[in-house]
Parts: sequence; C-alpha cells; structure tokens
Amino acid sequence: MSEKRTCLYEKHVALGAKMVPFGGFEMPIQYTDIADEHNAVRQACGVFDVSHMGEVLVEGPDAERYVQHIFTNDVAGAPIGKIYYGMMLHPHGGTVDDLLVYKMAEQKFFLVINAANIDKDYAWMLAQKDGMDVAVINQSEQYGQLAVQGPQAEALTEKLLGLECAELAFYTFKTIDVDGETLIVSRTGYTGEDGFEIYGSHAYIQKSWDILVNSGEVKPCGLGCRDTLRFEVGLPLYGDELTDELSPIEAGLGMFVKVEKEEFIGKEAVAKQKAEGVSRKIVGIELAGRAIPRHGYDVEAEGKVIGTVTTGYNSISTGKSVCMALIDIAYAKLGTPVQVRIHRKLQDGVVTKKRFYEKNYKK
Repeated sequence: MSEKRTCLYEKHVALGAKMVPFGGFEMPIQYTDIADEHNAVRQACGVFDVSHMGEVLVEGPDAERYVQHIFTNDVAGAPIGKIYYGMMLHPHGGTVDDLLVYKMAEQKFFLVINAANIDKDYAWMLAQKDGMDVAVINQSEQYGQLAVQGPQAEALTEKLLGLECAELAFYTFKTIDVDGETLIVSRTGYTGEDGFEIYGSHAYIQKSWDILVNSGEVKPCGLGCRDTLRFEVGLPLYGDELTDELSPIEAGLGMFVKVEKEEFIGKEAVAKQKAEGVSRKIVGIELAGRAIPRHGYDVEAEGKVIGTVTTGYNSISTGKSVCMALIDIAYAKLGTPVQVRIHRKLQDGVVTKKRFYEKNYKK
C-alpha cells in the first residue's frame, strides 16, 4: 500500500528530513538529530507536522448523546471551548482508539483520532449511530495541523503567527478567523510541555509552517522526538500502551473512564475491571544499567516471563534506561525488582511510575 502524504510533505523533503512510513503516511522521523529536536521542545520551542491525524465532526440534535455513547469520558453539559481526552471501546473493554473531543457548540463536537486508525475508527463510529439524529462527518482530508510545543510556544505563536492564545487554559480551545477561514487553536499537545495545536486549511498550515521554521526561533521536529517526548511523561501510544485487546484500565488510564456515566460502549467490561481489578497492567521500569529496552522485549521475574516492553528508550531528558511494559499484576507494585531480557542477557530493573519526567503544562 502506498503511503499518503500530508500537505507539508514537500517542505519536509526540502529541509532534508528523513522520511518514514507511519500510520499510513510518509512522515518525517527527524530533520537533524532526535536528541537536538527533543531538547529544543523541552527547553525552547519546536513545531511538528501532525496533519496526519484524523478529524471527525459530530453534529445534530443527538450529538451529545452519541458522543456519550461512544466515549469513556463524560461530556454531559460540557462548556463550549472545553476539550476531553478519553477512549472509544469495544464491548469487551479493548480500545478502539484514544482521542480528543472538542465541544464546539451545543450540538456540535470535533473528534481528533489517530492517523493509523482513521478508516477503522470512522467505520466503527458510523456503525454506532443507529437511531440517533446525528451526522458523523470525516473531515480528515480538509485539515492540516501543526503542534507548536515548548516553554516558548505561547510567546512565539502570538508573535510569529499573530494568534492570541495566552488566555487559553490547558485543554481548552478557541476558534479564530484568519484570511477568510476559521482556525481551531487548542492548548494541547503530546510532549509534556506547554503548547498549541492549530487546525486549518492546507494553505494556511503551509504558510504558518514557513513562518515558524524560517524565523529561526522554532525548530522543526519529527516523529522520532515526538515519541521520546510523549514516552518520558507517560503518555500512551495507540498500538503500544493501548490496543484493541488492551483496556484503559489495564493501561492505567482509568481516570478517563467515567463508569458512573449512565451508559457507553464497553462500560460493563471496564466497570468490572475497576471493581474487581485486572490481571495485568502497564507499569514503568527503570533499569540499573545503560542497555536499552525495546518494544516486544520480555520482562522476567523469579525465573519466568511476566510481560513485555511496550515502549523503551534511554531517556534523553534523564539519561536513564527506562521503559513502559505490560506485566502480570502480581509484579506491578512500585519497587518490585524485575529484569528485561536484552540481546539474550537479563538486565536488572525495578518497577516505577510510568512518568519518568515531570510534565510542564501551563497551570
């Protein structure tokens, strides 16, 4: 299958980016060096092309009832301008996808889904609207999206793009009319740093990318450091820490699953997991040495395999070899000694929190 390209593809190539397939798209993994790009976001400001993400509009008299039905978080009576993180679930509790839900108007929601899941998610979403007066519209092709991230993101988004965003609280958004189109600007991101995600036409996104990158104050960043950044602060990646067979309770994301809600798909399964506990769980592991744990490596304890690594790196911000892993619940307590098998050799480690680096969101 040939990979799709975002509206910024030619700009990535012109900058000499290393391009790789990701989620059905040809995307930049890095421009110069993953560590340099990572540190730019932690210390100053970086910009990511996230135009591969999917956008679905839900509107109509039953829009809120529909979102409540498919979404684990609770949007009942949500204020306009508020954003919610949560999941869509299968009846058995496995995760269809994790997503953001934007409350646009009383009968209008904007859902942001993962690139690799756009077709799967949209088909699933259409199948859930029977009997409801609601339109579910895939708008993924019409939007481009930038993520401007880092401690200088607010100042530079306002100065370089002229978008007033300082008043936005974390997980809120506003619409801004620019050049005859309506942009969506949200104080969100996937790095653990302050920042904004900007949704607009392909033409607007192309122009804004050039302004940011040509300023010399904002570093273009690829998917390589997007992954190292999200991993360090314990944010999940669909396909690793969430899957069709892995529930948000097992992933340690139960706070985004509101089982007190009247009804949603998968509620019975996850409510049971919350009440009775789970047999496995995503945890953090810190290794004693420098060997790097990778996705799929076995985790062992007491001479037996107890799980597998979901994501692992030598953390750029901390210098420690760490990973997230799905392991048997009997070994999930903080401080439990475990081992990770790396190149046939067992490396000693200990169970820790999944957050290896503290987030720096605007309070």
